[in-house]
Amino acid sequence: MATLGLVNVGAVATGVLATPTVEADAILVEDGRIVAIGREALPAAREAAVVVDCLGTTVMPGLIDSHCHVVLGDYTPRQKTVDFLDSYVHGGVTSVVSAGEGVHAPGRTHASAAAKALAIAAAACYAGFHPNGMKVNAGSVILEPGLTDDDFAEMARHGVRHAKYGFGGYDNPRDGEPEVRRAQKHGLCVMSHSGGTSIPGSSPIDHETLLHLKPDVAGHVNGGTTALDDDGVRRLVVESDMALQVVQAGNLRSSLLIVRLAREANALHRVCIASDTPTGTGVMPMGCVKTVAELSSLGGLAPAETIALATGNNARAFRLATGTLAVGQPADLVVCDAPVGSSARDAFGAIARGDIPGISCIVIDGVVRVGRSRNTPLAQRLATITGASVAGAGH
Repeated sequence: MATLGLVNVGAVATGVLATPTVEADAILVEDGRIVAIGREALPAAREAAVVVDCLGTTVMPGLIDSHCHVVLGDYTPRQKTVDFLDSYVHGGVTSVVSAGEGVHAPGRTHASAAAKALAIAAAACYAGFHPNGMKVNAGSVILEPGLTDDDFAEMARHGVRHAKYGFGGYDNPRDGEPEVRRAQKHGLCVMSHSGGTSIPGSSPIDHETLLHLKPDVAGHVNGGTTALDDDGVRRLVVESDMALQVVQAGNLRSSLLIVRLAREANALHRVCIASDTPTGTGVMPMGCVKTVAELSSLGGLAPAETIALATGNNARAFRLATGTLAVGQPADLVVCDAPVGSSARDAFGAIARGDIPGISCIVIDGVVRVGRSRNTPLAQRLATITGASVAGAGH
């Protein structure tokens, strides 16, 4: 039985918006799952096969980037970059959700058979491919005219769990409502493009169209890259129950408006954070954690609450089996602290003032994958790792 113990934990973010923090000085992991938190975990955590001494720093769930433009493999043709997913792990991202492999696939076609085939192939490939341990929720089918109930049933049997709307061959964006309903009927979580056009072949989708389509998630409501107008955002918050995704590649002013309106409507549980990269904005390993810092420092959210938008809220909206720090959950964890040079004394304090925390350990499914991050600033206190050899650990 593989065991991992985290000891001398200073603070814990749970990823649960209703209870964003918990008092705990130790976490025990067995066979990839959290089995105990707090004092009861301490004796066994000290004796685990691998021990992470957090030195009083903060532990939070691994971030989930719910809008990531993967194709096949750890590269992005849009930016001509390899190993970007590995690099995102160094930004605290332990899971990503594909925004549709067909969006940036070279020579993309609108043929429904090709859309189905690509989704099935991507789901199968990424089921066995985990860059630096990352969980890649791939196989997001681009909704196209002509996809039938039989098509969606076949995709569901082969592990396709997500769908993307807004890049199909429809004359009018409203015309895709039947395919949205068929996808939902077969259990797929549907995310729709929103805002202005992002690449040739995409359609601008306004709030009226979103209210007509009723997807499960309104993707990059704050712009990908052009945001919806303010009144449209208000109507989505008040008149729908869809998840509202804000992204680093979008409009910060709009992000802050969405957070404020959601708080006023008691709908913060519907807001989730993503990067919407790699795109023209670039490859952004720290895209999600940067948004966490921005929304906390400028939007009036407590750091642990904002972390929940990037973890547990994403998990619920996209139906993922990770995202919260609780007994029974997969041990996808990030150990972090205030960065060197910050006036803050811990990760929460750094996030509250807009500083990106320094990461000193990343765990995915109970396995230490990263010591000191090569992308974030240097943490004031670096966790030490015994029982495992990890680049950057304790240095």
